[in-house]
Amino acid sequence: MPSSVPTFAELIAGCTHTAVHLEMRDAYSVDKERQQFEAWRQGFRHDPADRASWWRPWLDMVQETVARGVVVRRARIVSEPVSEYIRFEHSGTFTNVAAGEEVRWLPRRRASDIPLPGNDFWLFDSRLIRWNHFTGDGGSAGQELTDDPAAAKLCATAFDEVWARAVPHDQYEIH
Repeated sequence: MPSSVPTFAELIAGCTHTAVHLEMRDAYSVDKERQQFEAWRQGFRHDPADRASWWRPWLDMVQETVARGVVVRRARIVSEPVSEYIRFEHSGTFTNVAAGEEVRWLPRRRASDIPLPGNDFWLFDSRLIRWNHFTGDGGSAGQELTDDPAAAKLCATAFDEVWARAVPHDQYEIH
């Protein structure tokens, strides 16, 4: 990522109204999650009652952002039956919700007629996009920032349509 691209923390700190995230892959293989994913595969699960064991800097950032009045939403489009990775994500999503993030899940077959961008993204205040690029096996291939109005409109419209159809996290049952 070029040094001229602000960090995620800088982007969300500058956000004033909304930060929305659309995830469309069934598996990710980013370095920072590999150890957690393997522990989950071996049977580890976060204890919702032991907040100190799972609270982390990301959740502090989300909680602080929400406290400033910014609505933070995440939608995940998933194939069903879900992949092992999506089971892992689902089991830990209660932490995002505890921090104030709203999360919904949309079965992929219900997204077939939604015009979607080609990459996962964060959209800040409906105008600034941080594209998240991935390799074929789910590793990070960097980020890209744009304020192109047509791309922002596509992302906002796609996210809103996904959100309207998606199931809230506490109601989504893994298939």
